[in-house]
Order: sequence, then C-alpha cells, then structure tokens
Amino acid sequence: MTVHLLKLCVGISHIDQLVESQQRRVIQSSARGEGAILRHITRNVPRRAEELTRGGSIYWIIRGHISVRQAITGVETAVTAEGKAACALVLEANLVRVILRRHRAFQGWRYLELGDVPPDSLEELDGIDALPEGLAEELRGLGLI
Repeated sequence: MTVHLLKLCVGISHIDQLVESQQRRVIQSSARGEGAILRHITRNVPRRAEELTRGGSIYWIIRGHISVRQAITGVETAVTAEGKAACALVLEANLVRVILRRHRAFQGWRYLELGDVPPDSLEELDGIDALPEGLAEELRGLGLI
C-alpha cells in the first residue's frame, strides 16, 4: 500500500520560492561532494518508509493550502549539522501542482492516506493556478472554477 506525507513549507510563501530553495540545496549538496540529490532532512524516521517509497509523495502546505507534491524516491539515515541523527527524504526535483486545499498548521509531518490526497491540477486549469492562491480558492468556493 502507498502512503504520502503532508508537511508545512516553513518560510516559503509561494511555489517559485520553494523551487529556488530546493535548487540551492541541490547545488550545496553537490558542492559538498554528496551528489546532486534533493533531500529534505527531518528529525524523525517515518515508520511507514517502505510504503512511502512505493509511489508516495510529500504534499507541501504553503500559506495554509496544500499546493504541490513531490515524489519520494528514498528514505535515508542522515546527520544534522549539530551531529544528531535524522532522516533524509530523497525527493524528485519535479513539483506537481495540486488543486488547492486549505489545511491548518501543525508541527513536523503527518501521513496522508490515499483517500485524503488532493487531485493534481488539470492542464486546463494551469492559467487559473497562476492566480493568487486566495483568489483561486474564493473562485472555487463560489463554483466559478
């Protein structure tokens, strides 16, 4: 069975900012000789790691909305800059927009079961996704998009 993760994108206010941040991390990783691999470091190792790597994604919450997802390709052990044990989620670089869904803030990450996953954005909505998040959500609420 596949399972997904839900995670707040702390300090990020829009998708382009997430892309830039992740590109910087890949460059830094490569410069350290670790290879050009995108990793997200988290304190706790998911107990359902095997299920995550069977087609799971991390769904990023940006400014109170589940906005994009990235496929999780691996779960590795890691060490923080402070020398503490951690977990590295290996991610695909490709971000896939999803239909915005409001979500409250929380600490850490949460599992997201298949039935709770927001659908990917449809191609015909690409121009709509370029709208400010609040406006797009309001238009959806009114049934206009």
